[in-house]
Amino acid sequence: MSYSIHIGPNIRKSPFFDGTVADGVRGFSVYNHMYIPGNFGDPEGEYDRLLNGVAMWDVGAERQVEIWGKDAAALVDRLCSRDLSKTKVGQGRYVAVCNHKGQLINDPVLLKLDDHRYWLSIADSDIQLWAEAVAHAEGFEVLVHEPDVSPLAIQGPLAEDLAVDLFGDWVRDLKYFWFRETELFGIPLVLCRSGWSKQGGFELFLTDGTRGRELWESVREAGQQYRIGPGAPNDTERIESGLLSYGADCRLPDWPADPFELGLGHIVDLDSDSDFIGKAALKEIAAAGPERRRTGFILDGPKVTGNEHPMPVLKGDETVGVLSEITYSKRLEKNIGIGLIATDLPEDAFLTVDLAAEPDPDYRSLTLADLPFL
Repeated sequence: MSYSIHIGPNIRKSPFFDGTVADGVRGFSVYNHMYIPGNFGDPEGEYDRLLNGVAMWDVGAERQVEIWGKDAAALVDRLCSRDLSKTKVGQGRYVAVCNHKGQLINDPVLLKLDDHRYWLSIADSDIQLWAEAVAHAEGFEVLVHEPDVSPLAIQGPLAEDLAVDLFGDWVRDLKYFWFRETELFGIPLVLCRSGWSKQGGFELFLTDGTRGRELWESVREAGQQYRIGPGAPNDTERIESGLLSYGADCRLPDWPADPFELGLGHIVDLDSDSDFIGKAALKEIAAAGPERRRTGFILDGPKVTGNEHPMPVLKGDETVGVLSEITYSKRLEKNIGIGLIATDLPEDAFLTVDLAAEPDPDYRSLTLADLPFL
């Protein structure tokens, strides 16, 4: 079944929107109250470019929350569960932001621009509102706002060669999640080695939204020798690579996930001096042990094309987990998925999931698999 999405003024457009339309975007999703391209009508070509060339993505919906002022470092320390005391200017860190129950409410990348200025490059939830509320309620002297910043991603094994052509050889020395303020043809931006794939690449954080079309076309033109083409964050590659999707994997309506369940314990520093929000709850969770764990799934039966909502994983009639997202992997020639499963589940348990539900259920058996698949 096909659907359409209404393009109206209540959902924001990124500075690259017109460029994606000109390049043949076929569908959008909504992320952080903004349109984000979903596909350009050639899923196999988009997947191939990501794995073998350069994929170019409008990820302007990956909004930035800027925290600036005397207490900026203190507020960031309060919001994030990771020990940030050794973070240097020009360095990004993957962090967990939790509520007071210890549930994950965002997994942004934190960028330190100077000692009193930070960006949270956020997943799909209203962390600006959360940061503003915490700052006001607890008396931090900061300005929390959304700056004029919009990322454009280049991802794939040839993305570094393209970045060298655009910016110079210095980009080869840029470590993962590190960044530098620079420009391209006079267009101001921040270049960061980052992106939501395991194929490597960069994000160009445009800092003048009036020049989005210009940046889009400049990167596209420079990338022609590398067979660059437009695409979107790729669900199949992310499942194969075991990447976390906050929107799909964490915001479960009946039981939100905590960092330990999601395999993010390495970015929760319970022994640090930081009094981050959720620390007490996370200490209790760590002491008791998480009740669920993140896992991969292999599904039997005919090829699947995806799912529209999380689905319960069943052991007989008992719900023992959740299947967040599924896809068919051409590289593995299997239906694969990702989700959460009870930690006390026997290894030989027979598991099923109903892909269709009533009136015509489609039960599939599931086998647990380690992440990443590839």
